[in-house]
Amino acid sequence: MTGGLIAAGLGLAAVGFGARYVLRNQALIKKGMEALPVAGGLNSYYRGGFDQKMSRSEAAKILGITPSAKPAKIKDAHKKVMIVNHPDRGGSPYLAAKINEAKDLMESTKS
Repeated sequence: MTGGLIAAGLGLAAVGFGARYVLRNQALIKKGMEALPVAGGLNSYYRGGFDQKMSRSEAAKILGITPSAKPAKIKDAHKKVMIVNHPDRGGSPYLAAKINEAKDLMESTKS
């Protein structure tokens, strides 16, 4: 019984301190909320699946570079994308294979 009262009191205190923080920092919170992207801001992402045979432009989209990128930029982009999507770190083996395929295509194809 006493434990429940203590928990309820701590909960009310937390709510009170949270409300006080929000009221004191309204301008800062509003500024932060305005900096967030709008729901329609995701339109810059490529909406589509993978082609049967990967093209140079698709490989460039996967790596986040231009189709005419230099080999050093291709290597850096591949490293950044693989760090995030590596299967040993919880990424998809399929996506990792596609990323490697994109890197191989970009390195082998001469523009």
